[in-house]
Amino acid sequence: MRPNHSEIAPPETALLRSLAIQLRVVHALFLREVITRYGRHGIGVLWIVAEPMLFTLGVAALWYFVKANAYSNIPIVAFAITGYSSVLIWRNAANRCAKAIEPNLSLMYHRNVKVIDVFISRVLLEWVGATASMVLLTLFFVSVGAMQWPHDPWPIIAGWFLLAWFSLALGFVIGAVSERSELIERTWHVVTYLLFPLSGAMFMVHWLPPAAQSVVLKIPMVHGVELIRQGYFGGVVRTYGDISYFAVCNLFITLIGLALVRDAGRRVQPE
Repeated sequence: MRPNHSEIAPPETALLRSLAIQLRVVHALFLREVITRYGRHGIGVLWIVAEPMLFTLGVAALWYFVKANAYSNIPIVAFAITGYSSVLIWRNAANRCAKAIEPNLSLMYHRNVKVIDVFISRVLLEWVGATASMVLLTLFFVSVGAMQWPHDPWPIIAGWFLLAWFSLALGFVIGAVSERSELIERTWHVVTYLLFPLSGAMFMVHWLPPAAQSVVLKIPMVHGVELIRQGYFGGVVRTYGDISYFAVCNLFITLIGLALVRDAGRRVQPE
């Protein structure tokens, strides 16, 4: 008996249907993660924004009171917000993906729940928190006169998008590799402390000698921070953000991450 071709969905329709299913899965996992992490008591889901805001405010206050901008014309509050917010988005995303499969292992028995969905939902939650924190802190400090409006929003958007992409790719890598060995998870937390001062959060590339500039510009996150500060400060100081270089690095890390996630899915998915 020949199949009825009218009953066979076109490839485009099947792809859209599959995408819609996975979006619903990610949305459900996102809500589950919010409730599991923040609960329904106190300020509840507002901790998504409040937690990164408190961290960033603490760093900004510390740098302000020690007069960290005594030798620079860069406004210290804006410098702290742009720097520490950029660290939060990739560091927290990777940390939350580490050992994320095990607590969600029971969900893997559902055919449509994949390892990659768990990682995406966790990274998405960090995107929401870090982005809302940066926007609200900017609005607050501008309203009280502690900083000026950003000079140009487009470099900020480009830098933030590339940092968000980097955080997703890094989350894939750390999340998948950490399932192989507990040592990876513990080592990664140490690595984040080492990467923090090298990520561009605590310096402008222009302040460094040429030899140091060539070294730090090989670190992908530095380009994202430089782009954001280009948008905030304009021509106050020269910036070195390279969109092309950061995008190529992100693409390379993403491909590695997807391969590792696929392998991790084969290991944990039931037969």
